[in-house]
Amino acid sequence: MNALSRLPAPMGLLIDREQPLRFSFDGSDYQGYAGDSIASALIGNGRWLLSRSFKYHRPRGPLSMAGQDANSLVQLPDEPNVLADLHALSDGLRVEGQNYAGSLMADRDAYLGKFSRFMPVGFYYRSFYKPKGMWKVWEPLIRKKAGLGVLDLDFKPQYYDKAYLFVDLAVIGAGPAGLRAALDAANAGAKVLLVEQQTLLGGSLNYARFDIEGVRAAALRRELVEAVEGHANIQILKDATCNAWFTENYLPVIQHKRLYKVRATRCIVASGSFDQPVVFRNNDLPGILLTSAAQRLMKLYAVKPGQRAVVLTGNDDGYLAALDLQEQGVSVAAVVDLRAGPADPRLAAELSRRGIAQHPGSTVYEALHEKGMRHVSGVEIRRISGQGTVASDGLRLDCDLLCMSAGYMPVYQLLCQAGGKLAYEEPRAEFAISGLPVELAIAGSVNGRHALDNVLNDGAQAAAQAIAALGLGPQPGLPAFHREAPVNFDWPIFPHPQGKDFVDFDEDLQVRDIVNATRSGYRDVQLVKRFSTVGMGPSQGRHSALPTARLVAQATGRSISETGVTTARPPFQAEKLAHVAGRAFDPYRQTPMHRRHLEAGAKMMPAGIWQRPAYYGKPEDRERCMQEEARHVREKVGLIDVSTLGGLDVRGPDAAELLERLYTFGFAKLPIGRTRYALMTNEHGVVIDDGVCARLGERHFYVTATTSGVDRIYQQMLKWNAQWRLNVDITNVTAALAAVNLAGPLSRRVLEKVCADIDLSAAAFPYLGVRCGTVADIPARVLRVGFVGELGYEIHVPARFAERLWDVLMEAGGEFAIRPFGVETQRLLRLEKGHVIISQDTDGMTHPGEIDMQWAIGRKKPFFVGKRSVEILEAQPLKRKLVGFSLPQGSAQPLEGHLVLDGADISGNVTSCEYSQTLGMIIGLAYVGAAQSTPGMQIPIRVEGGQVVRASVVQLPFYDPQNQRQEL
Repeated sequence: MNALSRLPAPMGLLIDREQPLRFSFDGSDYQGYAGDSIASALIGNGRWLLSRSFKYHRPRGPLSMAGQDANSLVQLPDEPNVLADLHALSDGLRVEGQNYAGSLMADRDAYLGKFSRFMPVGFYYRSFYKPKGMWKVWEPLIRKKAGLGVLDLDFKPQYYDKAYLFVDLAVIGAGPAGLRAALDAANAGAKVLLVEQQTLLGGSLNYARFDIEGVRAAALRRELVEAVEGHANIQILKDATCNAWFTENYLPVIQHKRLYKVRATRCIVASGSFDQPVVFRNNDLPGILLTSAAQRLMKLYAVKPGQRAVVLTGNDDGYLAALDLQEQGVSVAAVVDLRAGPADPRLAAELSRRGIAQHPGSTVYEALHEKGMRHVSGVEIRRISGQGTVASDGLRLDCDLLCMSAGYMPVYQLLCQAGGKLAYEEPRAEFAISGLPVELAIAGSVNGRHALDNVLNDGAQAAAQAIAALGLGPQPGLPAFHREAPVNFDWPIFPHPQGKDFVDFDEDLQVRDIVNATRSGYRDVQLVKRFSTVGMGPSQGRHSALPTARLVAQATGRSISETGVTTARPPFQAEKLAHVAGRAFDPYRQTPMHRRHLEAGAKMMPAGIWQRPAYYGKPEDRERCMQEEARHVREKVGLIDVSTLGGLDVRGPDAAELLERLYTFGFAKLPIGRTRYALMTNEHGVVIDDGVCARLGERHFYVTATTSGVDRIYQQMLKWNAQWRLNVDITNVTAALAAVNLAGPLSRRVLEKVCADIDLSAAAFPYLGVRCGTVADIPARVLRVGFVGELGYEIHVPARFAERLWDVLMEAGGEFAIRPFGVETQRLLRLEKGHVIISQDTDGMTHPGEIDMQWAIGRKKPFFVGKRSVEILEAQPLKRKLVGFSLPQGSAQPLEGHLVLDGADISGNVTSCEYSQTLGMIIGLAYVGAAQSTPGMQIPIRVEGGQVVRASVVQLPFYDPQNQRQEL
């Protein structure tokens, strides 16, 4: 069949026959239509073999046609592991197979299947580690064979972003239950978000058959979809996946290159259910697919899936699918029913009337194949004699298509993430879900409703309950549900003596693999998963969870409810890192002096949630501006806005005690009017923040924290005090105060002009002092600190006076040539002094000893948070250390993150590096191995382009080691 010969309308809901597309697969050219997936276009061209299995390299074709399995993974030029049955076809698309040696049609690695007896379940855990050292031999061989697609290392990052949605009701799934629920809720006045994973609304109404005549689904779909798409209260996200459920209906929804962060007051999950395969020998051959997949091919893509079909079913839906196949020109050789017969006897009569053979109480025992196993060529049918057993002889039927359905598994992943519990109902052979939070409801087949009228009523009931909870209507009465026949056959697993009866298609796991895992002592299904890797592939157990639960239950003598399925964790479907890393929305704050910076020509930059001046000048002049600002601070006087520093007021009888316990230094005896460096560690002894603690009174301290860390430190203070119950008030005054740092050898002379009530002499106001007074009649807290290494004053005032403070100081400093300087200049100046920036020069494992902060620890204190951990860490030999390094001017300059080497090994990384005009050299900070940390040693640093430069380890600080400049 070529791509331009498809089934006639109304088949082909998704395709546009007026837009033919050309594409290539595995070196051959094909044609398809706009709206095709890669897989549907290939099958429309008669190409079924799309991939090779992960372990045995067996030929594989589509199984679900809904992106629910790994059988259709292909390689695109810029992306591996693409689901061909989901990825839309585009003109000129070049597609390749993956995970093969030689060619996809004749994979040289297919011989691995012949050695399956030598690769029993879990063999890798017991085979590659002995004799000692053999892993080094095996590793390159395994890495060469492992993996699937190939990464494009030249791939150019694309634009991804995020958006936020707030709705009354989120409905996940736009099948009949989801459509009915969304429509009813919207009619009641609710703001509704409808999320559908496929590209069109309708769910099973788009492909399934619900009656013998085959007319109800299409009419109902038109009615519901037209009403939903035309409703002003419903926002629709098609081709979108709700990838997880988090507390209080926080839902990440991925649509194309956007991640929606949805917050819904109520949520209804109408996610449907997964069609389940039957387990028999060679059940993975191309041409064997789920019954729903064959219906999707015909009704969505107008593709005739075969010439002669056998339908293997455990429910009445298989009979209806057989009618669909025959009406589209497929000869149905037989319907093989695992049961004694259909629940609706009219179906058997209709098949008989159409001349379709029926084999009740039977199963396919083995699928037959052509040479090379590239396609199914027939089946062997046998009568079922017991649970998982068959008669000794059977019947052979030729066919090129085998459609199978053992029943359905609810799409339970989001619901189990919400705390839902699965319980296996033996009479129905189906899992039911309970224990959901009150704000989350389920409807449709995920709730065990399969008859269409029951599905619609279930959607209406869930909507009515949501409407009542939202206060938009009265508490509803219960709709009438009619009794329906079970849809699951209780044991659709028929092991074969020669194996190849696959439970997990992703991992090539057979019945004996699951059973042998339990015999190895792994009796819990969670351990079976980890030992055998069942459910760990791309399909995440969508088709293997139920048969695995049955096999483990049988092997361990427990019920299926007791066995259960493995834990479902986010995400529901693989997501790209780009979705997580894409453009985000952060709180955006400006300091009270922001307007003044813009007027002065500042180049703004983000610093945490704040906008701060990086430097003053044009972007192309960054280096020159920064160096000039730095020289001006060193020689004259500069002014920087430091309002973003965290400010915490700590008051009360136990204020000193709280700080004693939280910070590493001692503060109980800190004199009034003095400041002290404040370093904080967590329980693990890791440095998490620093700042300055100023004692303003006996019971009053003012503590600064880093710009990015103040909120976390405030929370830490509240958390610990909730446990300690000290008599203290803690207030975050960051937004209430504004601050500037006036720095440089002329800074005292500038401040003296506008500050009359504070004695600024060195004797009266020494380094590390704090005074309260006024600056130009503005109430101020003045701290004499020296982060940039010069005489300097931090002036903290109420935020409403910020612009006036800036103007007064700029005016007073006019005769001294004062100029503003930015954050990047400040970082250069502090680097010259060797001062670390927490979270830039530290990471999640840095302890005080690694950054030479032992001097900031109060050794006589009985306790501070992390004290015990710090002592343990200090008793161990240092593995790394933060050191200063220098390079001559003109050398290749390392950047943050560049690696420090020790021979062929990586020993550390650069955390800060700039050229210092003051020193006439490149300077930086870097983590190095402890053996490389002695001043005078040379450390190799790999820079851009792979070049290695040799830097000299330097004793810190680089500038003014005696601190004479700060103590003027």
